[in-house]
Amino acid sequence: MSEVEFQIIDPRADHAGLQAARGLLADCQLAPDDDVEVFVAAWLDGQLAACAGLAGSVIKCVAIAPALRGEALSLTLVNEAVQLAAERGHFQLFLYTRPESAAFFAGCGFYPLAEAPGLAVLMENSPVAISRYCSRLRMLRQPSNRTGCVVMNANPFTRGHRYLAEQAAADCDWLHVFVVREDVSAFPYAERFELVRQGLAGIPNLTLHHGSEYMISRATFPCYFLKEKGLAAHCHTAIDLLLFRERIAPALGISHRYVGTEPFCPVTNKYNKDMRHWLQQAASEAPPVAVVEMPRARQGGRAVSASEVRRLLARRDFLAIEPLVPASTLRHLLTAYAEDPHPDPERYG
Repeated sequence: MSEVEFQIIDPRADHAGLQAARGLLADCQLAPDDDVEVFVAAWLDGQLAACAGLAGSVIKCVAIAPALRGEALSLTLVNEAVQLAAERGHFQLFLYTRPESAAFFAGCGFYPLAEAPGLAVLMENSPVAISRYCSRLRMLRQPSNRTGCVVMNANPFTRGHRYLAEQAAADCDWLHVFVVREDVSAFPYAERFELVRQGLAGIPNLTLHHGSEYMISRATFPCYFLKEKGLAAHCHTAIDLLLFRERIAPALGISHRYVGTEPFCPVTNKYNKDMRHWLQQAASEAPPVAVVEMPRARQGGRAVSASEVRRLLARRDFLAIEPLVPASTLRHLLTAYAEDPHPDPERYG
């Protein structure tokens, strides 16, 4: 038997290699994910024998030709993917697999985080990383009979985000707010976090948290960041929500999760609906987390949305943006995006 040769497939440049990977995935009853940045490919006698995709720090789309399956090739493939991830600067790795394959990947040094029953398991290459993260969260737990949580992307922070946080904080004893950490939005994470920090000033019973890989990330909820490609129908929110319910909520004592109504984005709207099932109704050893959906803040008869702010920003229509965002966000937008570097402050109130 010939020796297996490992190569890299760049989906953007290697059309033939991509087609071969898609064909192998189809043979294994797997669908390719559009966010895969690179494939590790094992070739045997000119045929693709196995492949594993990398999307940032996530290993996915792992497939081995049925006639060649065996622990030796599978283990070598995973090791090659781990090595390539390290070369690309990713050391904390996540892996998606089917439930029936989880035991094999456990032998490759991956540990289960959460499972969408019968669909997929999310695993991580550390037995303690999630426990350490939750231990840090427990240090920020507050005495409270009703503890709430809001997770926001804030791209950028609007009066709608402020309104949701105010309403949620008034409805519970303590509120924890997380900012989605993935840096693939129009506004960089550092900017978004600072705008949230400034925008939430003055709410006394609130703790602001940096986001993590364990909450609405490319690992736990990849299609959130692909929503403009219309992939909502292929998105499974179970893993992200069960990870929240089973690990994060107990660490902080969260009993309620607050969301705003979502009239614009179909992915976010589906996510809100799925929350009720996975946080409240699905079988789990963890206590349920009640989902509270609150009406969005409105301006001029329309719900305030970050997408509308971005649309107006593209036209540099700061007068129309002003009523949609707090003063701190408006100052940032004027400083960073106004054609006149010294706009008249009186013009914008």
